Amino acid sequence: MADFGEILQSIGEFGLFQKTILFALCFPSLFLTFHLASLIFVESDPERHCNTDWILKSAPNLTAEEQLNLTLPRREDGSFSRCRMFAPVDWDIQAIRDYGLNDTTVCTSGWVYGNMKYDSTIVTDFNLVCDRAFLKEVAQAVFMAGVLVGCLLLGPFAESFGRKRATQIPVFLMLIFTVTTGLCPNLYLYMVSQFIVGIGYGGYRLNCVILVTEWIGPSRRSWGACATQLFGALGQSVLAGLIFYIRNWRLAQFIIAAPFAVVSVYIWFIPESARWLLGRGRIDEAKLLITRVAAINKRTISDSTLEKIVMKETERKGGIIVLFQSPVLRKYFLTIIMAWFSLNVTYFCLSFNVGNFGLDIFLTQAMFGLTELPAHILCIWLLEFVGRKVSLMSTLLIGGFLCFLILAVPQDNPIAVTTLAIAGRFFTNWAGSICSLYIQELFPTSFRQTASGLGSIASRVGGLSSPLLNMLTVYHWSIPIVVYSSLTVVSGGLGYLLPETRKKELPDSTDEAEGKVKDTLMRNQSETNKPAPSKSTKL
Repeated sequence: MADFGEILQSIGEFGLFQKTILFALCFPSLFLTFHLASLIFVESDPERHCNTDWILKSAPNLTAEEQLNLTLPRREDGSFSRCRMFAPVDWDIQAIRDYGLNDTTVCTSGWVYGNMKYDSTIVTDFNLVCDRAFLKEVAQAVFMAGVLVGCLLLGPFAESFGRKRATQIPVFLMLIFTVTTGLCPNLYLYMVSQFIVGIGYGGYRLNCVILVTEWIGPSRRSWGACATQLFGALGQSVLAGLIFYIRNWRLAQFIIAAPFAVVSVYIWFIPESARWLLGRGRIDEAKLLITRVAAINKRTISDSTLEKIVMKETERKGGIIVLFQSPVLRKYFLTIIMAWFSLNVTYFCLSFNVGNFGLDIFLTQAMFGLTELPAHILCIWLLEFVGRKVSLMSTLLIGGFLCFLILAVPQDNPIAVTTLAIAGRFFTNWAGSICSLYIQELFPTSFRQTASGLGSIASRVGGLSSPLLNMLTVYHWSIPIVVYSSLTVVSGGLGYLLPETRKKELPDSTDEAEGKVKDTLMRNQSETNKPAPSKSTKL
């Protein structure tokens, strides 16, 4: 009987086939980040004033300066109000000039925007200013809610219908609804479209990593978890360039859809996971696929080996029930999802706040992406050099401490604030790659997919919480920073509870995951090495 790990050693753990499928599945991650374009690249408080064209009915020849003087109240600093106007009246222009207007009201006919960095944003198109400004964070939360639902729906879907289908469907969802997002006439349809795009985003990120990891052997396992993040970091930098040249959010949506049209063609040729086929009892399909992979990797696999292909049955089943019945695995699980939740809260709080650090938004976004590239490249090797536990603890503790330092620097120093934000984001993103791999190595085969899916859901809850946490700045600018920095530091400390999994085989049973097998072997070895008791001789 041969398990799938032995088969991978025969056909190649990281040959041409694995490299090709790794690139094919990671390539869309280059553009996944672009879906945040309409949410990140917005002017949160653009220069504006109420539309007061009502007065032009009485005096169509008024200059722009006269119109503003007659129809807008002034603030304490002498500038025109950005959210109030004088209530329209049915007077002639001379009466308005003689007596003036006193009653004010909210902007009833929209706003006039000026000195804009962009040609068009969701803020200006949907008037997300003044008493509607909070809807920008709501739109961000709706997208992140879609990402969460994508993990909830397409995780179990992958178990029943295959990894291949669970990666194909999200691509088509993102293609179709990215286009409809650019055509939306109002905020409510925009949110619906973005919610469905989020479903595709979450489902693809979860299942593409699982599909590629199941084809890669243990010696290169870190590539499956880190390469997707690496492509995403590159996409962060490309995103800054895209929006710098394309400053209309609707046009950006159509440009974003173009690469997904290409992906939607080749995604049909991505092979299914042979490990999943074996688990579903589809042995003949798995054998045929394994033979093809061996040929692509220029390896040969004997008929006798093919006849031995059988998935090892785990000694305990039950998924999430077994997970929470085991005190040891429950401790590991709660620790790792706490870390994944915390780092995503920090990561997205910093990401969605990119326009408020004081430096040029395009430069800041480009630096966000460029600084992530070395993080994921280093992660591939350092995971094997220093181990999972030390890597996770150090990245979370350092990242959280750097975010705390934002409180200590003057907020009118944009260089210092941006530097600390980029550094904090660098380490939390690094920790995200570690979590993706760590959670697969902590739990046995019988519910590894369940644990990975639940961990991904926890991370998306963190992303969903981030725009809502950022809304607390209306009470004090420091509240979000204190919350997400504290969460990250606490999670880093709790990482001490996790075991080291470097250079260890993936556990196939609950006992192996809990370390009981190792303890039993050590006790047996100790008893074997004990000297035999001396026998007394009777005289």
